[in-house]
Parts: sequence; structure tokens; C-alpha cells
Amino acid sequence: MKNYIEELSWRGMIHDTMPGAEEHLLEEMRSAYIGFDPTADSLHIGNLVPIMLLAHFQRCGHKPVALVGGATGMIGDPSGKSTERNLLDEATLRHNQAAVQTQLGQFLDFESGEANAAQLVNNYDWMKEFTFLDFIRDVGKHISVNYMMAKDSVKNRIKPDGSTAGTEGMSFTEFTYQLVQGYDFLHLYKHNGCTLQMGGSDQWGNITTGTELVRRIAQGKAFAITCPLITKSDGSKFGKSEGGNVWLDPARTSPYKFYQYWLNSSDEDSEKYIRIFTFLQEAEIDSLIAEHKESPHLRVLQKRLASELTEMVHSVAERNKAIAASTMLFGNATTDDLKQLDEQTFLDVFEGVTQAEVSRSLIDEGMGIVAALATETGFLKSNGEARRALKENSISVNKAKVDDNCTLTQADLINDKFVLLQRGKKTYFVLRVV
Repeated sequence: MKNYIEELSWRGMIHDTMPGAEEHLLEEMRSAYIGFDPTADSLHIGNLVPIMLLAHFQRCGHKPVALVGGATGMIGDPSGKSTERNLLDEATLRHNQAAVQTQLGQFLDFESGEANAAQLVNNYDWMKEFTFLDFIRDVGKHISVNYMMAKDSVKNRIKPDGSTAGTEGMSFTEFTYQLVQGYDFLHLYKHNGCTLQMGGSDQWGNITTGTELVRRIAQGKAFAITCPLITKSDGSKFGKSEGGNVWLDPARTSPYKFYQYWLNSSDEDSEKYIRIFTFLQEAEIDSLIAEHKESPHLRVLQKRLASELTEMVHSVAERNKAIAASTMLFGNATTDDLKQLDEQTFLDVFEGVTQAEVSRSLIDEGMGIVAALATETGFLKSNGEARRALKENSISVNKAKVDDNCTLTQADLINDKFVLLQRGKKTYFVLRVV
């Protein structure tokens, strides 16, 4: 068994550790859990830190438990939020749970039958039969209002004079969230042998409420570990792109865009991310960082980071396609390379490139290159400009140079609907056949 705390420490993944946690983990195999919010049918890269916490936990010989918050998802965690969120029905939560388990299975071993195989649980399964009266009698009486009010997740929503922050304040529903999460820890302590809960640093208050319930009700000893909240060096929010969240589901964020997100990391961020988001060992990471500093323009660190993560979240094949697609705009891509792209990746690569639509009948009849550049599309200002560009040998169709005898046909279509036109090295046009 490896020392889990040491592993997290050199990776920069420790924020707070309850005293005694390290010794507790070194004694024997332990079980720990982390909760995941099931409000979407995909996790996003903001969830990668807790996923990696569980993955490292399993690799160090311990048993990870992933809790999908079906019950708590119906309430809404107030931690780090200024407004209350929409609540979900059970059918939606169940659908989301199944999708989340599939994604977690790419990082955690659920199937091996080993003693430390991962488990997935849903707190709705034990909360749905718990009556309100039973809960306030058996759980609520053990935690005082003063204790709950002292938590940052509550204090940050209530002003010093006792008034509520924001216009809507904090509902009783959200106020009781820490009790419900605390009860999860107690339930998993009793029924699954969980003695440790982990999460982001904003979860410390909720987690320690759980350790209190274990102590007061079960007369047991439980522990807490939190990791830092990930930030970007430029101050922008980690996990967000221009299109919003960067999702693990390829239908929401294509593997190409996923790869590009990591490839575009700053030097400072990539040094931090490669420790947190990969399983590479310390010596190899130090070597990569040293290599990167010698020739930062080669972006060795970003390329390795993007490669490791895209393979882990998607597959080797999708990673290879993303790498190939990344050379389309600036590398020595060929017509064959271009035709390997699926439609979504093609659109992602050439997002923002000027497009024009032409009728399929024009392609069926054979469309002259001058018409494709000017008459039918307006890509170039006139037929004369198109002919001059062709004479200068600066026009390419699907990455292959052409002259004024070129005719576009069905054979030139990418995914049966696109033709990529190019003038010089940097000016692209996309012809969409409809």
C-alpha cells in the first residue's frame, strides 16, 4: 500500500487534512467517499479533481466509494453559491446517475471483484424512506444551530448584522443541506465502512459535520481531507471555455475541443495541471517540465497534458484524431488527413472560418473553381481576383494545390457535404453543400 497523503502532497492536491488521517490510512485498506452532483448527465472537468482523488486512493490500495447525490441533488448545496438552484425530479436524477457512473468507470475499477473495487451509491436510496420527523429526531438533535451557523457555507450567505446576503437569502432547505450530507457520512460509516470523506476545500464544513455525527451518534472516528479549488493563473475560471463548461461527454464537448482546452493552457497552469490531472510519476513530470523550459515554444508540457487527458477521458483513437486535427490549420495536413475527420471535428477545427452554401446540383454537374471562389460564394471579390490567385498557385482544395482547370465534384466532398478552400497559408473558406 502506498502512502496516499504523500502522493497527494507532491501533486499539490492537499488543502486540509484532519489530524490522524495519514496514520489511519497507513494501518490497513480503508474506504473513502466523495459526492458528485447529479444535476447534469455528464461530469465536466471541474469534477476531475475529486475523480483523481478517488483514482489515486484506489491505486494506493484503498477502496473508493462514489456517491451520486440523488437526495442532496434535490436540495442544492449552498457552498460557494449566492442563489438557490433548480431542483430535479427522480427520473432525471436516475438518468444522470447512470451517465455519471459510465464516466467514472473510465477512471475507477468497479468490475474487478478485488477487495478495493470501487462502489457507486446514491443517497436517495437511504433518504427516500426517512421521514422528516425521524430525521429531526434522530439526526437533527445532535447538531446545534450555533454549530451550523458557524459554517462558511452559511456565514457567506448571511451578513454580519444577521440579514441575508442577496435578495433571496438562504432557504431552510439549503440551511439543512449540511445535515443531510453529514448523515450520508454516518450511513456510509455504518453500512460501507467509510471512515474518510474527501472533497474540495469549500466542502470542509459539510464534511466535518459528518465526522461530528459519526462521533456523536456512532461513537466512531472519521476523517476529512480536502483539496484546493483549482484556479487559472490569468484569473479566469478553470473548466470554462468560450462555449461554457468543458464536459467529459463527447456529445457536449468534442474530443478535439477537449484536447484544445488543455493544449491552450499557460506554461504556469500546465505545470500545475500535469501533476493534478495525470498519473505520470514525479520524476517523469520533473523531466517534462525541464524539457519544456528549455524550449517553451514547442509546448511539450501542454501537448503531453492534452494527450494524457484526452486518452483517459475518451480513448487512444479519439486522442490520435484530436492530435491529427490540431495540425489541420497550421501543420502539413493532406487531403487524406482531412477526409478522416468526422463532421463534428471538422466543424470544430474550422469554427469561425467563413462559410457559404451552394446547391448540391452544382456539385453534381461539376462546379468550376472560379465559381466556387467568387461567382457562387463571394469568397473572393471577383472572378478576376480568383483567376489571379489561381495563376499565382495560391489556391488549394482540401489541402491540395489546384489550377483554373479544377472542377469540384462529389469526390471532393468531406463527410458528403463540405469542401475546404484555401488561399495562401492562412485564409480558409468552407463550402457547405445543401
